Amino acid sequence: MIAVPAAVGVIGGGRMGAGIAQVFARAGSSVIVIERDDPSVAAARSRLQDGLAKAASHDRSMDAASVLARVAVSENYAALGGAELVIEAVPEVVAQKIAALAEAERVIGATAWLATNTSSFSVSGLAEALQRPERFCGLHFFNPVPPSALVEIVVTPRTAAELRAGAEAWVAALGKTPIVVTDAPGFASSRLGAAIALEAMRMLEEGVASAADIDSAMVLGYRHATGPLRTSDLVGLDVRLGIAEYLHQTLGERFAPPQILRDKVAAGELGRKSGRGFFYYSHVPR
Repeated sequence: MIAVPAAVGVIGGGRMGAGIAQVFARAGSSVIVIERDDPSVAAARSRLQDGLAKAASHDRSMDAASVLARVAVSENYAALGGAELVIEAVPEVVAQKIAALAEAERVIGATAWLATNTSSFSVSGLAEALQRPERFCGLHFFNPVPPSALVEIVVTPRTAAELRAGAEAWVAALGKTPIVVTDAPGFASSRLGAAIALEAMRMLEEGVASAADIDSAMVLGYRHATGPLRTSDLVGLDVRLGIAEYLHQTLGERFAPPQILRDKVAAGELGRKSGRGFFYYSHVPR
């Protein structure tokens, strides 16, 4: 018997959603991914194929075709009806998340679990739109999902103890390490990550050091796997800005977005996905 839910739904087939679908399918779940239109459905399928091909190149024991066969992509929320767990992974826009979660709750069974992959928004706030908030939590996966080792489980005062225990077991079954945090702005990871990244941006803005040297200080001096500016490029500078604005509103001036971040987002320099952020990238992922 698999330790992950037998049937999992993922709302959103972007990089995060496709990665979440991939790891659950590889662990044995049947996965349905929901996207908004035909082009998005095709793009999600392509991301899944690319992700599994990359995983198979690192692990020759994996049968990518068999894993892919456990994943379907649809525009119809009704396809989520048999899911035991549904994870929302739409862009970091509160209204979009609330709409996706409410529609999912409408079609899933009364005993199904629901989760959000938000990296910063209040899980309690999102739960206010739900009829069964006790069956809802945060499951914050990290980008890129397949190789990342951590999943942040975010619980609210109303999250059922059964869901918390189940989430810890699912994350472990995916080969990742769970940490449990109480719902608070930015949780643990985004709050700490944003604090370091925003200060690195201010240092670059002030001419303290180059982007490469600021990152090297954290990689070589503090053993971070990647420096804060390159990590911001990977996350997406538009995503980083959205998180900073939310933390600024909820936690105060120490999270005020630097002008350099606003300027890069306004110029379309969003990081790795656009080919340019604080660094340049020759390959732009789909």
